[in-house]
Amino acid sequence: MSRLVAGARQALPRFGSYFLVVKTQKEELGVHYQDTVLSGLLKVVSRRRFGAMVSRHDADRYVKGFASWDHLVTLVFAQLSGLSSLRQVETIWNVQAVHHYHLGSGPVCRSTLSDANRRRPSAIFAEAFADLTGLAGRVLRREGKEALRLMDATPIPLTCLHEWADWNGRTRGLKAHVTYDPDADRPVHLEVTPATVNDVVVGRRQPIEPGATYVFDKAFVDYAWWRELAEAGCSFVTRPKTNVPLRIVKKRPLSKCDRQEASILSDAVVELASQQRTRLPIPLRRIVLRRDNGRFFTILTNDLKRSAGAIAALYRKRWQIELLFRWIKQHLKIRTFLGRSENAIRLQIFAAMIAYLLLRIAARDSRSTLPALRFADLVRNRLFERRPLHRIDKPAEPRQLPPASPSNQLAFTYV
Repeated sequence: MSRLVAGARQALPRFGSYFLVVKTQKEELGVHYQDTVLSGLLKVVSRRRFGAMVSRHDADRYVKGFASWDHLVTLVFAQLSGLSSLRQVETIWNVQAVHHYHLGSGPVCRSTLSDANRRRPSAIFAEAFADLTGLAGRVLRREGKEALRLMDATPIPLTCLHEWADWNGRTRGLKAHVTYDPDADRPVHLEVTPATVNDVVVGRRQPIEPGATYVFDKAFVDYAWWRELAEAGCSFVTRPKTNVPLRIVKKRPLSKCDRQEASILSDAVVELASQQRTRLPIPLRRIVLRRDNGRFFTILTNDLKRSAGAIAALYRKRWQIELLFRWIKQHLKIRTFLGRSENAIRLQIFAAMIAYLLLRIAARDSRSTLPALRFADLVRNRLFERRPLHRIDKPAEPRQLPPASPSNQLAFTYV
């Protein structure tokens, strides 16, 4: 508008102290552009860094008419909308063509999306997830909280139609290995492997955060890895297998609070009683408690500072990663897939976790007090509405009609 005013001063005749200036209808009404809910969610994804990932993997080499960004936006849209077939994605996405430009995307063809799911490397989405979870760590972090990491894996069952899927004796399919930050409610690390890969194999590959506390179950028994955690200043809380030989070195006293409130029965410093103790030359604590059903429960840790009740509370937090798995499987799409190839399923799993992170970041940025499920429901039903995320739970504002005035009429403005 400033250029228009400057041009008017030179081109239009001057009448005393007046200039002839054209006012646009939007300026008169004070109308500003408003992103859609989907566009607001995707704003946190850096297009520059994503473009660098695409170039590094040469991901647009095979499906040139359907760029990697289009692919990411389409799969995230399918996750947030709860769509479960390529035909649904094609129909519902293309009917919203008026919003594609502002998302930096375009229409999609079912066969093109199928080809991209089969051929585009899933490593791009894996890197996009890693970049986004790093951003979420800065946005969702809790000041003053010690780093707590929960580690576990969940199976992704596949039917007999996926002949390439491995069978591990219980499940045919894949396995999603997740490291989770319960205080910020964000997945920190994600790796998708065949169902036959042991949990501890993936755990050893993950980077160790010095000083963090790791909580995992007895599937992660590896004395050499435990030693690496201890040498990095980390604490770990886990359950020992029933056949682990332990020798009591010293019994620790129990407080009244630990006995009554945490149901702690014993607390002792122990060491390995087998030849494996050379691989784990650190003192351990064995804490035995009684569960609500009356059964005994044993916890093993290298933390000698916290109370027995605090250690038991840390292990109980491991249930939060199970809740994460249940939430994702119930409210995102990782049970029905948009393709049968292994690459297509990997892409969809990473897209689901990216969608989850986008929801968590948006809820925190908008200071939403809604439960995560209610927030996700509102997003699903208002993806293409033009409204700020902090007003997603508010009714639509009444539309203001422009004042009646002759169109294409010049107006005098005093300068």
